[in-house]
Amino acid sequence: MKKNDNRLLFLPLGGCGEIGMNLNLYGHKGYWLMVDCGMMFADSYSPGVDLVFPDPGFIESEGNRLAGMMLTHGHEDHIGAIPHLWKRFKCPLYATAFTAELIIDKLKEAGIEDEVPLTIVEPHIDIEVGPFSVRYVPLAHSIAEGHGLVIKTEVGTLFHTGDWKLDKTPLIGPVCPSDLLTDLGTDGVLALICDSTNVFNTSESGSEATVRDNLIELVSGLKGRVVITTFASNVARMDTIGAVAKATGRSLALMGRSMQRVLKAGRATGYLQDMPNLVGEEYIDDLPADKVLIACTGCQGEPRAALARIAKDDHRNVRLAAGDNVIFSSKIIPGNDLSLGQLFNQLAEKKINIITEKDEFIHVSGHPGQPELAQMYEWTKPMAVIPVHGEGRHLMRQAKFAKEKGIKHTIVPRNGDIIDISTSGLLKIDEVPVGRLVLDGNRVIDIDDMAITERRRAASNGFITVSLVFDRKDALAAEPAIAILGLPQGHDDVFYDGLLAEVETGIDRMRARDRQDDTNVEEVVRIAARRFCRKEIGKNPGVATLITRYEDMAI
Repeated sequence: MKKNDNRLLFLPLGGCGEIGMNLNLYGHKGYWLMVDCGMMFADSYSPGVDLVFPDPGFIESEGNRLAGMMLTHGHEDHIGAIPHLWKRFKCPLYATAFTAELIIDKLKEAGIEDEVPLTIVEPHIDIEVGPFSVRYVPLAHSIAEGHGLVIKTEVGTLFHTGDWKLDKTPLIGPVCPSDLLTDLGTDGVLALICDSTNVFNTSESGSEATVRDNLIELVSGLKGRVVITTFASNVARMDTIGAVAKATGRSLALMGRSMQRVLKAGRATGYLQDMPNLVGEEYIDDLPADKVLIACTGCQGEPRAALARIAKDDHRNVRLAAGDNVIFSSKIIPGNDLSLGQLFNQLAEKKINIITEKDEFIHVSGHPGQPELAQMYEWTKPMAVIPVHGEGRHLMRQAKFAKEKGIKHTIVPRNGDIIDISTSGLLKIDEVPVGRLVLDGNRVIDIDDMAITERRRAASNGFITVSLVFDRKDALAAEPAIAILGLPQGHDDVFYDGLLAEVETGIDRMRARDRQDDTNVEEVVRIAARRFCRKEIGKNPGVATLITRYEDMAI
């Protein structure tokens, strides 16, 4: 970006074509503005990894051209990458109070809270960030202080919705400011950059107030202990769980680190003030079963969450018994079906009563269905709609839906696309390299780093380690030692002996001068071991060769 470049550009580096890792850039007059910096949880493609981030290499290469980062709300897929990526671009951060509280907690864990300039902003007030004027607009979502962003430039006004829904009776936060959005539409919106997650839903997302009424009625009729698991970040749902405890005369315990973190942040910023006194989890067994209500993490089957440990009888303080109840006040996020199915089966085997959103109206989404999208289009009257926050099918459906509702210009972006936004419409003019980074232990590396590639291969095909010792004449001084991991028949003597013979034959057939080169030896061993495994068991394992030579030995 050059200072005399008057174009208005949109560039997603994450969140288009996937649900998670939201990172969007707007470019104008020599500067970029970043909206959100999120993560997603790893899948089986990245064994041993928990978190995945968008690769910010492009904006990192732009140096001091990043004017600031605006955070729309506090969900992990919008703020979770900040402590891991911030040092790559070192820009100022902007967020409202509750979101800032969650960010500060993350920065403290990373030990960089004193390095990061974080400004707490108020809604409805214009903030000048480089050539951009940004105003936060409160919108309902499944976390406190969800916001859309009005981004004003010399080219025109954009409205970036963030994650949102319409709720006429929100329990946390204001009703959607329809008058403000209508005024925005009257003044003119060049483009609406809009959440696509629930675009296939033909009905509205529903109200948190209805969920509260239904949960109180449901829990009132249950005997035994009741566990409610939900997204920890859903402050309104946590407030509802407190109301359920009061209404049903049950003592409330919160379990899971993220539950405690959100409670702390909520209370520090004026939310969750009516929560009942909490019972420590170590005292739950002292209470009658029908006087206990537990709110805990694990609604997506996360293996290390509180509910998963309870289901496996691996929790130090809590055991559930036949006749107890677990309420999943959440929806199944695509991709979590298998882990949740396993969790359901573990609970069912204990004769625990399982209640999900398919059984009762106990969850509403934080994202807009088609009626809500149509209402947003009507209020803001954008010339163009750019769908974001969704898989490819979600983005394509919203682009089609916007056209059906009379929006003149749409485009389906992919991560890395540079889109020129103007009064003439939307035009992809270029693209930049994009990718994924992962948090592997305490290091951030590329998702295709050799360590992950080798681990991936070992996870699916097993691994063989061969140790060789060569004498002064470059002949084997001893029988090779072989370690076999994760292979069928790997502990069978016949298999081991056959593999050993194949490796020895490969080494014996090498010319003496070729055996002097470690790389040559490693390649011969790799080919011999894989050839044998493919023939015997149909596997193609990873192979590592450890070589010791006479001159390396301590005599």
